[in-house]
Amino acid sequence: MMRKYYVLTLFCFTYFSTFFYPQWSDVSGQLKAQDSSVESLEENVFFADVMVRGNPIFQIGGLVDITAKERARTINRRIASLVSQSDSFNSVQIALIDGGSSALLQVNNRVLMTVTSQDALDFNVSVKELAQLWAQDLDDSLSQPSFMVDVAQRLDVTIQNLIQDTIDNLPSFMGAFIVVVFTWLVAIAVKNIAYLWAEKTEGDRSTDILISRLCYGGVWIVGSVISLGILGLDFGLLLGTLGLTSVAIGFSLKDVLGNYISGVILLAARPFRINDQVVITDYEGTITQIQLRAITLQTYDGRLVYIPNQQVFQSSIVNITASPFRRSSIILGVEYDSDLDFVKQIIRATVVNTEGVESEREIMILVTELIPSTVNIEVLFWVNSRRQSFLKVTSDVCQGIKEVLEKENIKTPTNSYVITLDNPSLLQGGLHPTDTTS
Repeated sequence: MMRKYYVLTLFCFTYFSTFFYPQWSDVSGQLKAQDSSVESLEENVFFADVMVRGNPIFQIGGLVDITAKERARTINRRIASLVSQSDSFNSVQIALIDGGSSALLQVNNRVLMTVTSQDALDFNVSVKELAQLWAQDLDDSLSQPSFMVDVAQRLDVTIQNLIQDTIDNLPSFMGAFIVVVFTWLVAIAVKNIAYLWAEKTEGDRSTDILISRLCYGGVWIVGSVISLGILGLDFGLLLGTLGLTSVAIGFSLKDVLGNYISGVILLAARPFRINDQVVITDYEGTITQIQLRAITLQTYDGRLVYIPNQQVFQSSIVNITASPFRRSSIILGVEYDSDLDFVKQIIRATVVNTEGVESEREIMILVTELIPSTVNIEVLFWVNSRRQSFLKVTSDVCQGIKEVLEKENIKTPTNSYVITLDNPSLLQGGLHPTDTTS
């Protein structure tokens, strides 16, 4: 259907254009004629600047056989050559020729330019008056200014150029500013939306932070590219420059980039989360913050430790609270004549009745070692994996076992040794050779 409309439109345009072609031809010819007349007019009336040390002094017009631009280029080349070869200048000399119909302007016996009757006609003065005026301007410009004056002039020119460039580029600046503000608002909105979405889908705060920050940074990258494009940045040239300097940047920012990349991997792999209790190298404590550059760990004595992500990524990590429960153990010794079944029974009852012990999990009471003076028993039970709960419950279990053993008159002797002497006569009223000491 669209193809039919396209063919019909093309046919109508071709048919009716034959009626308007002569009129369009006349209009086109008139425009071309006007353009050519404007170009010729510009060539005749165009004025070019005569420059000294980069500063415009006065303007000159064109002549019959040379345009103003070409004439000014020749004069500026002569002045630049004179300035580069000499530090001191005599005053500009005026030499009238052809009965005063033209004049030569000379410095240090070098002709800089000719003042013609056409120039005098352009400025509506006589040749002599115009020559004197231009000679005075050249004298003032060629005379070497003092250091402070030169600095002031250069500063003034720079400020004027800066103001002019700012005014010329004001639409671009305003457009870039609007894009930056819009990008900031969009980035905040996208960050919050991404965080809420990740919070519902992932449920892990560290992953939520990673997703929201990546979205936030992505929006800023797009906005920066657009704003720089409005300012006229050539991205092809920028990418080429970055390609040439990528090796130097890579070496200088190796550690920084390594930390950020390691942070992204840690947030994606999630070996630990915020509020987890971990052991990393020589530090043990609670994870309080996970950033792209470093993690913050609070030790059990209240100190804050900032560990770079690259060091964390390359180290062994022990996550104590990865599981909600942690097994604790106590080793104690009883005498050989103790009823081990009864000892196990009262220890088990004590452990089960201790607050904080996970009674639903298996409690193991094992005879682990027979030494000359005691029978060692190991008690294994499960508690909450948090350090504070782990230490407190273990302490309560130890205290409860000690009290119940004392109540049942079950002794927990210390290690004792039997010392036998081959020559009892060496003892002078001391121990009997078969006595036992501890």
